[in-house]
Amino acid sequence: MKTVRTKGIIIAEKIMSDFDKVLTILTPNMGKIECVAKGARRPKSLLLAGTQFLCFGEYLLYKGSDAYSMNSCETIEIFYDIRIDLEKLKCATYLTKIINDVTTENQNNYRILQLFLNTLYILANTEKDLEFIQSIFRLRLLSIIGYKPIIDECQSCKHKENLNYFSIKDNGFKCKACSKQESGAIEITETTRDAIRYIILADAKKIFSFNVPEEAIRELSIVSKLYLTEKLEKEYKL
Repeated sequence: MKTVRTKGIIIAEKIMSDFDKVLTILTPNMGKIECVAKGARRPKSLLLAGTQFLCFGEYLLYKGSDAYSMNSCETIEIFYDIRIDLEKLKCATYLTKIINDVTTENQNNYRILQLFLNTLYILANTEKDLEFIQSIFRLRLLSIIGYKPIIDECQSCKHKENLNYFSIKDNGFKCKACSKQESGAIEITETTRDAIRYIILADAKKIFSFNVPEEAIRELSIVSKLYLTEKLEKEYKL
């Protein structure tokens, strides 16, 4: 068997037997992997803390012919403040459902893992609006996985002025004139337009370092939900 050491975060767990678990771990370089953690449910197990949902840690794994088994782990962050807040926990669980669908094994997931960890830190340590956090996550994730919207010009006529509509179907901003040709184009304020640009372009560590008024939060929620549903062909609910 091959020994592998990797950092990762637990995005799903299933009970395997009285004392064992099957974990889904999102790693930066190995993709999303499944791992058996034998004895992890025993009260005195050394694996107990590091194999809980949302735990970010460093894991020593054995790669067998068809599965990974966990030998040891060191916790880095357990996101306790999310665990004790039902609404924050629901939000985090919602995010893991999306991540589960867009990741696979043997995939470089560094940017997705970075986004998820940054999102969890904001969720745990601030009181930002939960829908605002989810909207930022959705738009940034879609940009990472290949659905980056056109944000510097009208998707149709290429003009750069008056871009106050977002086209779900055509993947980006449209001007007022071109929006009339599409019944589904969503009118947005300048604040929302600038927020979308910031979410797409900002440094990964700074994507949550801004605030917008309630109207823009509502618009970001509508745009990001519809865009996610359109591109992943699935509607996600809390």
